[in-house]
Amino acid sequence: MKKYIWLLAIGLTINALQAQEVSDAVRYSQDNLNGTARFRAMSGAFGALGGDLSSLNVNPAGSAIFANNQMGLTLTNFSNKNNSNYFGTTNSTKNNSIDLNQAGAVFVFENNAKPNWSKVTIGINYENANNFTNDFFSSGTNRNNTVADYFLFYANRGNNGAPVPQQFVNTEQGESISDLYSFLGNNLPDSQFPGLSGYDAQQAFLGYQAFIIDAVNENNPNSPFSSNVPAANYFHQNAVFNTGYNGKLTFNIATSYKDKFYFGLNLNSHFTDYIRSTRFTERNDAPVTNDFRVSQIQFDNDLNTYGTGFSFQIGAIAKVTKELRFGLAHESSTWYRLTDELSQSVVAISRNSSETLPADVVNPNVINVYQPYKLQTPSKTTVSLAYVFGKKGLISVDYAMRNFSSTAFKPKNDAFFMGLNNAMSNTLDNTGEVRVGGEYKIKALSLRAGYRYEQSPYKNTEIMGDLTGYSAGLGYNFGSTKLDLSYANATRNTQQGFFNQGLIDGARIANINNNVSLTLLFEL
Repeated sequence: MKKYIWLLAIGLTINALQAQEVSDAVRYSQDNLNGTARFRAMSGAFGALGGDLSSLNVNPAGSAIFANNQMGLTLTNFSNKNNSNYFGTTNSTKNNSIDLNQAGAVFVFENNAKPNWSKVTIGINYENANNFTNDFFSSGTNRNNTVADYFLFYANRGNNGAPVPQQFVNTEQGESISDLYSFLGNNLPDSQFPGLSGYDAQQAFLGYQAFIIDAVNENNPNSPFSSNVPAANYFHQNAVFNTGYNGKLTFNIATSYKDKFYFGLNLNSHFTDYIRSTRFTERNDAPVTNDFRVSQIQFDNDLNTYGTGFSFQIGAIAKVTKELRFGLAHESSTWYRLTDELSQSVVAISRNSSETLPADVVNPNVINVYQPYKLQTPSKTTVSLAYVFGKKGLISVDYAMRNFSSTAFKPKNDAFFMGLNNAMSNTLDNTGEVRVGGEYKIKALSLRAGYRYEQSPYKNTEIMGDLTGYSAGLGYNFGSTKLDLSYANATRNTQQGFFNQGLIDGARIANINNNVSLTLLFEL
């Protein structure tokens, strides 16, 4: 075994690509309805209206609607409630966080030299496009499947479908747990074992070292593996802690022609930092025998994904009549470059009819730093109509279209990504999103409300259901200063699988999202 090993003393291993999932691509392809309080109060239906800092993210031509320089910032309270149901057992989890959700400014430059092109506007706006803070807890009794199935899946898939060789999971020849775990991440696949992924072998290693799985024939180095967890009822607990954000910084330029046609362009810089910590525990009620069998398991995973991206937007707004406005905008794909870091540990307790052994603790204290990869999210096209009732109010409707099945991990010629991209093409779907918003003014006071409906990106809506949202708010104009307040509610059901292989059972999660936003605007 020694001939295979080289070590990194600082506890980091530079690994090949880990097992990305369809859900990872969906996470970075979706945006929450964030922005100014006025924007949120009207459910983001601003594609044909403009005149709001967050409207730039729907249609970049919207900044040309501004008559004066404006600066604003928004503070938002994000509140999530998750109700889970796992084999009939229900749990509820709540989260609250406060964030500076939006900050930006638009500057208006009159163009007297060319009266037909009456002005040019330049804007810059930051928004937290997606707040990842969202925890949930699930528990219940599974009468069929154990987490040992997860470790068995990876142990028995091995090199070109054969089991993982025992030399890659056995530390008896002198290597420490950290050394061997690092070796697997750094050196696989190689020419001798071309079909054996480092990530796959690491999962088999964790299960073997914790005695959760064992070789059927210890004398055969290529023996398949079997489970040391007896048939029983399995009591499962799964705690998931999500934090992080997906930020978007927009640089905008727009112009107007005869104050009837407005054109705009956005260049967007994206940056993301997502952290997910999970703790899965299992207990079984199997009768004890003379043989040692595993009775309890704890499996911890800590994932950090970070990176940057770029996208652009073009858009136009036309005043068809004095009251009627039409908008059309297109947002390109976002091209991300992402890096994953993962650390893992397993604890298992075994017992027989006479004693309980000390816990098998498998904690390599190693951070897997995976090779950077690219993700291309789907583009989006938005068609909008708005009707303005003079200075009394308005009503606006947006319809956005996006093809999630075009989402792609890159490099596309990578064997793993080819399979994953095919899976996304078959699993994900074309979607539509409807946003409706209205505003009514009573002197300096504005009353607002909105409705939002977003189709699931999955063909199977059991994985993720459609989203329905409602919003309301008010604003007061003090002259050169405006203060806006909004409340937004959105609900969506999802199926949260605990693992992507082996134990694929998961909890049904009903997510309720409530947000309160406060925006302060200044005319400069």
